[in-house]
Amino acid sequence: MYRNMEMFVLFFLPLLVDGVFGVTDEIQSVSVMEGDSVTLYSDVTEIQKADLILWTFGPDSTRIAQINRSVNKFSLYDNVLDGRFRDRLHLDKTGSLTITDIRTELAGLYKLQLIGGKEVPPKKFRIIVSARLPVPVINTNCPLSSSSSSCSLLCSAVNVSHVTLSWYKGNSLLSSISASDLSISLSLPLEVEYQDKNTYSCVLNNPISNQTQHLDITQLCHTCSATGLSAGEIALVCVCALAVAAGLCGFYYYHQHKMSKQADQVDQPDEEHIQLTNDGDTSNKKRNLQNSVFVTEDKITSVPVMDGQSVTLPTEITEIQQKEMICWKFANYKECSCAKFVVIATLYKANNEEHPYNRKILKFRDSLKLNHKTGSLTISNITPKHYGHYKLQITSEGQMTIHTFFVSHVPLHSEQTPTQRRQT
Repeated sequence: MYRNMEMFVLFFLPLLVDGVFGVTDEIQSVSVMEGDSVTLYSDVTEIQKADLILWTFGPDSTRIAQINRSVNKFSLYDNVLDGRFRDRLHLDKTGSLTITDIRTELAGLYKLQLIGGKEVPPKKFRIIVSARLPVPVINTNCPLSSSSSSCSLLCSAVNVSHVTLSWYKGNSLLSSISASDLSISLSLPLEVEYQDKNTYSCVLNNPISNQTQHLDITQLCHTCSATGLSAGEIALVCVCALAVAAGLCGFYYYHQHKMSKQADQVDQPDEEHIQLTNDGDTSNKKRNLQNSVFVTEDKITSVPVMDGQSVTLPTEITEIQQKEMICWKFANYKECSCAKFVVIATLYKANNEEHPYNRKILKFRDSLKLNHKTGSLTISNITPKHYGHYKLQITSEGQMTIHTFFVSHVPLHSEQTPTQRRQT
């Protein structure tokens, strides 16, 4: 008889646990957002009469919580299934089960079973855990042809499941696409006119929540009309262009200021004096005020001319080089035995700049002509006031060559040769 009783218990107890008698397959679905809490309510009037209240999870009915009313003992088995329920289960005296900080691995079938007292079918819950939704992203797909009058847009969401992605025009649904698989990406295109004034939005939603991204046609669609450059890129190009222009202007100003300063240094009346002997010759002792320039030996050439003639004082240069500077100075020896040199003409090859001094020195007005190729100086229609010493200074890369021409008067009856040279 005892053996028959044991077989009875082994056969009928699983049936009682699974609720065969009066069993119903009704399952209550509960949707919850990942990270939130959910409570599964017992809501059974017979719970006060039950000896054992048991909560199980999953297809294998793994025990996770129970109440033994005979000894008034509450038990939580949160270390089962690799501890996925650890510190997440709470059981109150009514038998309701609360799961906190829920995760997707806790989604599934939960059953409440009452053992002892009046037998009732188990209560079943299916928890659906939805991941938190990202905000959809709207990008512009610029057409290959810049003449297109429409703007191509693409709304996207990545790593989503059990969601629907939709385009809305105002409150009207234009198009939608759904996903039920885990962790996939969704994209939904839209074509609008550049001048469209309607309100558009892209919505990503699941049964619990939604995320909305509104479309700014002015910002996104005008990007295509700017030949593929964004507003930020266009601004960056403009700033770079302005910076380059400012740098070039600064370099030009610096170069002009430097050349002007050099010209001013040359324009200043030379404080160099020469001692004249009774025969009109000059001493070969010179004092150079430009200490940074190495001066070669001076050479003096005598140039006798008659009144009314023209004479050219040569530089002996075939063509002035890029870094060479020509400077002509004049000193009148008739006033006193100590003559003072003054600048009468300069030529800068670097910028092809000529500085004649005809207007400053009245005696040379309309009488001087400077050859831009060789730097030679021509004095036309010579009068007694033009007689004197003409000093040529050729400066190039830290060296200065000096050549002095002594232009003297020749009477009409003189048979002196046109040019006489004497080296000192």
